[in-house]
Amino acid sequence: MGAARKRTWQVEGMDCASCVASVTKAVERLPGVSGVEVNLMGGRLSATIDGDEGVAETVSQQVAALGYAVQPLKEAIPTPAHGSEASCNGCCGHHHGGQDHGAHGSAGTDPSACEQLGQGDTGLAHAHHDDRAENGRPWHATAKARLVWLLGALVGGAYGLSLALPAGQAYPLFLAATLVAIIPFGRRAFALARAGSPFSIETLMLTAALGAVAIGAAAEAAIVVLLFAVGELLENVAAGRARDGIRALADIVPRVALRLRADGTTEQVKPEALAIGELVLVRPGDRVPCDGVIAEGHSALDESPVTGESAPVARGPGDAVRAGSINADGAFRVRVTRAAADNTIARIIRMVEDATASRAPTQRFIERFAAWWTPGAMTVALLVILGAPFALGWPWETSLYRGLAVLLIACPCALVISVPAAIASGLSAGARRGLLIKGGAALEAIGQARSIAFDKTGTLTDGRPRVTDLLPADGRAAVQVLALAAAVERGSAHPIAMAILAEAAARGAALQAAEAQSAIPGRAVAGTVAGRRVSIGSPRHARETGAALGPFEAEAARLEAEGKTVAVVLVDGAVAGLLALRDEPRGDAAPGIAAIVALGLRPVMLTGDNRRTGEAIAASLGIEARAELLPEDKLREIAALRAAGAVVMVGDGINDAPALAAADVGVAMGGGTDVALETADAAVLKDRVSGVAELVALSRATMRNVRQNVAIAVGLKGLFLVTTMAGVTGLWPAILADTGATVLVTLNALRLLGWTPSVALRT
Repeated sequence: MGAARKRTWQVEGMDCASCVASVTKAVERLPGVSGVEVNLMGGRLSATIDGDEGVAETVSQQVAALGYAVQPLKEAIPTPAHGSEASCNGCCGHHHGGQDHGAHGSAGTDPSACEQLGQGDTGLAHAHHDDRAENGRPWHATAKARLVWLLGALVGGAYGLSLALPAGQAYPLFLAATLVAIIPFGRRAFALARAGSPFSIETLMLTAALGAVAIGAAAEAAIVVLLFAVGELLENVAAGRARDGIRALADIVPRVALRLRADGTTEQVKPEALAIGELVLVRPGDRVPCDGVIAEGHSALDESPVTGESAPVARGPGDAVRAGSINADGAFRVRVTRAAADNTIARIIRMVEDATASRAPTQRFIERFAAWWTPGAMTVALLVILGAPFALGWPWETSLYRGLAVLLIACPCALVISVPAAIASGLSAGARRGLLIKGGAALEAIGQARSIAFDKTGTLTDGRPRVTDLLPADGRAAVQVLALAAAVERGSAHPIAMAILAEAAARGAALQAAEAQSAIPGRAVAGTVAGRRVSIGSPRHARETGAALGPFEAEAARLEAEGKTVAVVLVDGAVAGLLALRDEPRGDAAPGIAAIVALGLRPVMLTGDNRRTGEAIAASLGIEARAELLPEDKLREIAALRAAGAVVMVGDGINDAPALAAADVGVAMGGGTDVALETADAAVLKDRVSGVAELVALSRATMRNVRQNVAIAVGLKGLFLVTTMAGVTGLWPAILADTGATVLVTLNALRLLGWTPSVALRT
């Protein structure tokens, strides 16, 4: 018995949620197999195999028996992580004044392993699509299309001959066409029944077709099977269209990169061949081939293919760039920071594919309903067949015919696909506009929110405070106070610490070494400088330690009323001076908040800053403020907001992790950082507050599409049920109740791929 390990297969031909359910159930029944996961958009099956290679081969055989093409994928090669657990497939805190900030180590990968896996071993980014699987042939040349052409020729030929032959003599032709047609579907129905799915759609269709043949309706039986095959083909085409939305993301990465040699010359290589640390030349008009940092040169980059932000952004040495961005100006050199399999585009594709496998509550309800629907429908059809002759006086042939029609109407395919088709389209549409959502549950919840809670620093403000005022105590020089504060703050990545250090450098302050540095969560930092105990914190913290602010009380109140953050520098418990800093509101914050209010939502700012500063900034943005909050206070505020309805928490993807987790949906605004892409429920890559309103609008548009789809599926079935029972329609219109509804809901869902935010939201 071998050790348990995760294995992955590419499965071609899955077009809807029913396919996913069938494959999942069939594989779960196999001995030695656990943790089965099936991804529709990625076309992947993964499972934990507890046994030798024979178990993996059994999985392949079981899936192939259901009528799907299956191929094992290479196992991922373990790679070292830098700062966090990472692989090609997976792809210190400081508290001050109530602001909780931390650093997140970026995950690294072994480039050689990434090359062996190929760019972004992500299913759709790889060449595993249905059309590519069949040697690049278009949809009309696939196996499902060939079956439709064959059945169409048989049925058409039978009808043509029926016009030339005497009445009744064409029956054997239709019978032959029907029998030939049901062979592939019969084989699949039998395989599904053996695999634990006896009430499959194929079973319903097969029963109805054979029943029609038995009562002499072979012509209608042939049309029923043909329409069923056409419906499957259209599902295949629709699924391909939905996958194209994700595939387009992979296509924005260029096919070649200009790698710089040691002698300064360049060579053309594939982006997958780039190793971390190498230099790449990006010329005007080129697409950036990798994630990296500009080592030399300046330019304006069009990042809209990745973030959806149309305005070009200036980039220079030290600035990060993303694969897929377009260089609109001068040439520059980029140092590679991520292998191709782990760049932003590859991670986005993986995230969207995985998100489509995460089911929304509405989808789970529909699937539970459909599980009871099919056996229930077969029972109703049986009651029509056996009960109508006694209850309604129908002839036995009539009751059998109409009972079979009810069986076809009961096919749940349109209903089952109505929700995931819309969810997948919504997720793809959002990803193409820099709105990343990790699953249908989050997508559904965002639109149901009643309030939006915002972190202040780095979310509603620029996150780059600067020192505006420096007030020393009597007998102390301003530079001396600044030097003491900077000495204690040195080594911190907190925005306030960075501002103090920048001001100290600008003034040429000489910094001494600090010892025994420590942080008091949410309150202050402290350390020992030249034998003196120095701490920097809020006025509230100074009062709590017993320090007398004296004349600085009025100064602190004045500065806070101006929207500035005040830090008190204490030396051996006595006030040495005040530092005032201001973090300006983002330029897009006010219109972004206005767009959220226009959607009927209640925006609230949660900040650890002092009340006067928080209220001053909130007033300029038109938002309610809750200030002087410690991390645990923010959790209580989130809980209070949830009492009135669902809450979305928006942060910078690094701090406020507890609040992001406590909200119904956590949204990160971090421009594609590791945390933004991998920890929050959703992320706004364009790093604009208006993106939050766009998330809400996208969610509402998607759920509106879901409701339309369910209404179409149920409405058509109800209509045809009435007309069938009344004798107005027969067998082949009955199959249209499902096939036609499936086509309509799929086309309606595909409309979401063209979704764009309204002008009001893009301000």
